[in-house]
Amino acid sequence: MTTETCAPTPALLALLRACDGSIEPRSQGAEARVYDVQLSGVECVAKQRFAKTYRLRELDERLTRSRLSAEARTMVRARKLGVLAPHVVHVDAKESCVYMERIRGCALKEALRSGETTREDLRRFGEEIGVAVAKLHDGGIIHGDLTTSNLMVRDEDGRVVVIDFGLSYPSKLPEDKGVDLYVLERAITAAHPSQTVLFDDILAAYKKTSQMWCSTLNRFAEVRARGRKRSMVG
Repeated sequence: MTTETCAPTPALLALLRACDGSIEPRSQGAEARVYDVQLSGVECVAKQRFAKTYRLRELDERLTRSRLSAEARTMVRARKLGVLAPHVVHVDAKESCVYMERIRGCALKEALRSGETTREDLRRFGEEIGVAVAKLHDGGIIHGDLTTSNLMVRDEDGRVVVIDFGLSYPSKLPEDKGVDLYVLERAITAAHPSQTVLFDDILAAYKKTSQMWCSTLNRFAEVRARGRKRSMVG
């Protein structure tokens, strides 16, 4: 990624100037550009969705507005459910941009790869993640992209914060919850093969917290079996 690739729109820059803010490109994904910004003296992360030129303009604008709104609402809903997630500072529908709390810390992926995590750290991470995912699922939220890149270890207290709800959607179906857990298991086993005990701790905390754990974990077992069968046959 280059700074030019991740350049903010003129209107976004105008908003920051009006609010006496600053901006620094952070990353670019398939759906949005992400910046570290200061908005009226408050440190934030700005996530700006960009147009998809392969879609009809009217359809693209409608989908972008819908997804922007859904992501912001989901973060608000997650916090109401007691999940540690960034709080929403401002939503600019015209610029397809959501401003949210900037979490000071590192991705769980980085923490696990540092070589400094103890068994007690893994147990604590697993408990916090399991509780958070159970609260999301019982509240009818599917994260959609549970990976160790989308879980942050906060500097101030070492707690795990769930981030990036861009692919989240509402559902209480055991199948969707099972797939959500399977994505997380695959992310851990693929990127952190020596620390797979973390997922065992996550499941244990999930079972202890969720009121609907039985149907979800039964379906998770089926999803896992299907996934393993597909990998065996290629």
